[in-house]
Amino acid sequence: MQVLLVLIGISLCVAGLFLWLFFSAVKKGQFEDTQTPALRMLQEDGVTQSKQSESKNHGAL
Repeated sequence: MQVLLVLIGISLCVAGLFLWLFFSAVKKGQFEDTQTPALRMLQEDGVTQSKQSESKNHGAL
């Protein structure tokens, strides 16, 4: 019976920790922009293009 009380206490502490982490993330603005990350993968990346052109130039030597 005492084990149940200990486990309930531990689970309440863990739940409180996760709740505190969630509210601190909301306060810092972590969840304000939900559309841009999904669209970012569709945009062209300049770094990728420069790496491809470098690899083509090295292959010609």
